[in-house]
Amino acid sequence: MLSRLSIKNYAIIESLDVAFQPGLNIITGETGAGKSILMGALGLVLGDRADSAVLFSAADKCVVEASFVPTDAAALRALLAAHELDEEEQLIVRREIAANGKSRSFINDTPVTLQVLRRFTGSLVDLHRQFDTLELGEDDFQRGVLDALAGNAELLQTYSSIYQAWHSSQQQLQALQQLKAQAGKELDYHRFLHDELAEANFGPDEIENAEAEYEWQANAGQVKQTLSGAAEQLLNGDNPVVPQLKAVLQQLQQLKSKPPELDPQLERLQAAYVEVKDIADELEALADKVSLDEERLMVLQERINLGNKLLKKHGVQTTAQLLALQQELSEKLQQVLQADDDIAALEKQVAQQLSRLLQTGQQLSKRRQSVLKNFETQVLELLQQVGMPNARLKVQLSALATPAPHGTDEVQMLFDANKSNRFEPIGKVASGGELSRLMLSIKSLVASSMQMPTLIFDEIDTGISGEAARQVGIIMKGMAGKHQLLTITHQPQIAARADAHFFVYKQEEKGKVRTGIRLLDQEQRVEAVAHMLSGNQQTEASRNIAREMMAAV
Repeated sequence: MLSRLSIKNYAIIESLDVAFQPGLNIITGETGAGKSILMGALGLVLGDRADSAVLFSAADKCVVEASFVPTDAAALRALLAAHELDEEEQLIVRREIAANGKSRSFINDTPVTLQVLRRFTGSLVDLHRQFDTLELGEDDFQRGVLDALAGNAELLQTYSSIYQAWHSSQQQLQALQQLKAQAGKELDYHRFLHDELAEANFGPDEIENAEAEYEWQANAGQVKQTLSGAAEQLLNGDNPVVPQLKAVLQQLQQLKSKPPELDPQLERLQAAYVEVKDIADELEALADKVSLDEERLMVLQERINLGNKLLKKHGVQTTAQLLALQQELSEKLQQVLQADDDIAALEKQVAQQLSRLLQTGQQLSKRRQSVLKNFETQVLELLQQVGMPNARLKVQLSALATPAPHGTDEVQMLFDANKSNRFEPIGKVASGGELSRLMLSIKSLVASSMQMPTLIFDEIDTGISGEAARQVGIIMKGMAGKHQLLTITHQPQIAARADAHFFVYKQEEKGKVRTGIRLLDQEQRVEAVAHMLSGNQQTEASRNIAREMMAAV
């Protein structure tokens, strides 16, 4: 239940604080006094779009705060816990709008997103504004009415969950099929490139190694000649190094009288002789091993030519890059082959999900169908009560070609205002007054099936008067027995039934027009209803009629 509404710096409201009561709260006032502005401010705290243009003073922020006393404490606790919000005796919702248009939302003084704010207030308040009768012609509203009457909330959640899974699987399947179709166009070309690289069968760094080996093989004769020449010069040349070292060593060793300092030199010379002789022998041996392998040279040339051709073709520089490309092509080919298996698995999954979806959709349809006749009958009775004895409402369910997020059928409400048996969509044939009474009749039925603590009607009585207005008042009074109602009205027949009557007024102070609101006592209520009956010229007769109307409630 909405227990308090505080508004600061909104439109022509500088500051306003009002405490609402259980039951039927009536709000009246002259046209332009600010009644709908009050509803606009309430809409902000319920999650409507914010606009800095509504600020009373551009120097200050706008603050709208609403306090709710929960009627279903357990459900509210669960919702608070789900969003990690503190639990209080009351739920306090606040919306702040800065001069730059930015808004902030709070629940129990904790900042929340606008989406979270709407989630909370959407379960607490149903706000019907003056032109919301247009909703009657909308598919979502019409379907929502049947679902509320049929108690389909839990089944709808199940259906929605299956639908989301099915829709997601369909998207995956379509993406995979598109991928396969695209890959299929390139499959042959990719297979040709892959097979060409696979047939080449290059090993790691093979092209680079082949080029290095080829360079060596191509110069084998020169290398052999140089190695042999070096060994020859060390051993047998015109001035061979090894024999000369040996001769010097022998001369020094044959000295009959040697100074002691000569021994280390002899050892070093002996070592040099042995080392140089070994080098000469190894050069000679190495030269013997070097030989030109023409066949190997041809093999290397072929591999190098093939490698360079493939490197140039694919625009890469190394064998490693060529092998990486081969692996990438292999993976692409594997993906195409795997896609067939994945597509088959997804097709099976989509079919299973669709089967479950259709079954659940059929359950929804049956439950909607089960409340149709009773709903039509009850609406007919209420329409007769509010002065529309010739009106008829017919609800049609038609199967959809493909499942939709809301089910497998379409709901359409058709209206006949004059027993003509020519039923047309509501929005095309109903007048403003007829729409208002029809909306009230439907909402009064739906309200009994919903856990909606507070319902707000902003001039839903537009276009009616007299006995029809009295009957609307009776219906609202009946609804107020189970729900808190806030109603803006110009009809004395409705205002007379108030459990709490609030009067909205405006006054000019310091060159600015300000809106205020006050709760009327019993005598003030008589004056207000009398004023609604006879205008500014209240008479004792109009006051007496007002008292009679109020006493008859």
